Amino acid sequence: MARTYYFPPVVIMEPGAIELMAPEIKRMNVKKALVVTDKVLIEAGIVQDVLDVLDKAQVPYAIFSDVKPNPTVTNVNAGLAALQENECDFIVSIGGGSPQDTAKGIGILATNPGDLRDYEGVGKTANKSLPIVAINTTAGTASEATINYVITDEERKLKMVIVDPNCLATVAVNDPNLMVKMPKSLTAATGMDALTHAIEGYTTAGASAFTDLFNLEAIKAISDSLRAAVENGEDIDARDGMAYGQFVTGMGFSNGGLGIVHSMAHQLGGFYDLPHGVCNAVLLPHVVAYNADAVGDRLAAVAQAMGVDLTGVKAEDINGLAIEAIKTLSQDVGIPSGLEEIGVKKEDFSELADLALADICTGGNPKCPSKDDVIAIYAAAF
Repeated sequence: MARTYYFPPVVIMEPGAIELMAPEIKRMNVKKALVVTDKVLIEAGIVQDVLDVLDKAQVPYAIFSDVKPNPTVTNVNAGLAALQENECDFIVSIGGGSPQDTAKGIGILATNPGDLRDYEGVGKTANKSLPIVAINTTAGTASEATINYVITDEERKLKMVIVDPNCLATVAVNDPNLMVKMPKSLTAATGMDALTHAIEGYTTAGASAFTDLFNLEAIKAISDSLRAAVENGEDIDARDGMAYGQFVTGMGFSNGGLGIVHSMAHQLGGFYDLPHGVCNAVLLPHVVAYNADAVGDRLAAVAQAMGVDLTGVKAEDINGLAIEAIKTLSQDVGIPSGLEEIGVKKEDFSELADLALADICTGGNPKCPSKDDVIAIYAAAF
């Protein structure tokens, strides 16, 4: 079957990578950047590291830093207004998934008419986004690499998933030096988000031999690096491994799809304003258990990529070992043990399930869930 795959045209990945972005900006023939980021990264001094590079290259810019952890339609509209008021013709996004997704929304609305809600779903825009130089500062969402972005619609209290090749960044930058100041909790949450991408991307209905290469490589890199990155944020080898792993799975799941871990986690984020990576991490082993009988021998490959020795293991025990490896990694990096611990309420399960079933990621799940199935998974993760 013919497939089309989408990747950023330029990828810069290594310690010190931000120093290499200036020549790429010059080649883009642009005049002024809107720097899209958040106030936490400004206070941490990470944004200044990037601004120093822009200043040295004499690239003019304006700054928009009003980005929420779960970015909203209002955030995107405010960013678009800032872009237009400052006469910017390209975007430099600095951060994890929140600034990256906000930048994608701004870039799309700058070149396409209407409201962002008009573009919820798959491939609904006519025009490519303004150029985006996407500088990642976390090792989680891989939004700098993907054709996906997620924006909360405050009116409906849900996260809109938008899949659109026109939002793809022009230049993707992963510099692990920018990640060393991330706190342990954020390192853990974003790292488990990346692992969820890789495992869902490997077991999704839309997986192919090509995306399998990326996702299995990512599972291994993340499993090898996450504990060390959480334990010592200044371990540059571990940070580099995480930057690589999350980017590689970004190229995989962006071109193959995800499943109901994300469908269910999106609703928790939209409903309770919870961190996406934590929601994914709590749900992941329970969804893997639900899907286990629909993915053939794929969980054996997952277990091995996570470092599990399957020598002499009975076939009927393999899936359980893969699930246990996921749980152990999650526990080792300090992820909460259940949904109750992060403020989810049982009485909301029915509404959450309805929203999850309508989420675009549900179509990629290897098994078609009923509402009762989704409620049961929320309950098992509680």
